[in-house]
Amino acid sequence: MARLTKNQKAALSKIEAGKAYSLQEAAALVKEITTTKFDASVDIDVRLGVDPRKANQMVRGIATLPHGTGKTVRVLVLCTPDKEEEAKAAGADYVGLDDYISKIEGGWTDVDIIITMPSVMAKVGKLGRILGPRNLMPNPKTGTVTTEVGKAVTDVKGGKIDFKVDKTGIIHTSVGKVSFEADKIYDNALEVLQTLSRLKPSAAKGTYFKSIHISSTMSPGIHVDTKSVAGI
Repeated sequence: MARLTKNQKAALSKIEAGKAYSLQEAAALVKEITTTKFDASVDIDVRLGVDPRKANQMVRGIATLPHGTGKTVRVLVLCTPDKEEEAKAAGADYVGLDDYISKIEGGWTDVDIIITMPSVMAKVGKLGRILGPRNLMPNPKTGTVTTEVGKAVTDVKGGKIDFKVDKTGIIHTSVGKVSFEADKIYDNALEVLQTLSRLKPSAAKGTYFKSIHISSTMSPGIHVDTKSVAGI
């Protein structure tokens, strides 16, 4: 077993063993226990009472974080020529179609989000084996297949995130940066949790929110009391 560093021991000492913190307390505490020299991401992990193997219990959706993610999101828009200016004006980092499809087929995936149009999905769909494993495949359910490419770019740049339950029933997503004020981390985390609550599958029985933890890059996880979260 690896030895804990001085900073890791100090962080753990600030977390009371066995205690479930309120979401507001966790948002403040995650800042205290983070010692990285860089601006670490703040993440939320939510274990849901669903069976992702069953299609009627799959949880997937989008949320717009009120204070953004704090990250620079690189956006590629694959569109027809008549939509290129709209995409560029909205702030897309890369815009095109056939040229970028060729680059992706050659192994290039240096982007965070890909947005495209229904009319070109036949071409984009062929990239599934490359984009799928990297969670880059555009999907109508997450708003990344749309005729309103400019709006989609603006939303993504402004803090729109998408999430999907993994095979173990856990949702993992970022809710900001450690440099954020605690209230902003709280607001962002609350938005994700309330969105998940609205997405509860009717087929899911029993306790829906099994556990919630908040952590930052390389920090211990902070157990959040599910009863402390308004609206879930």
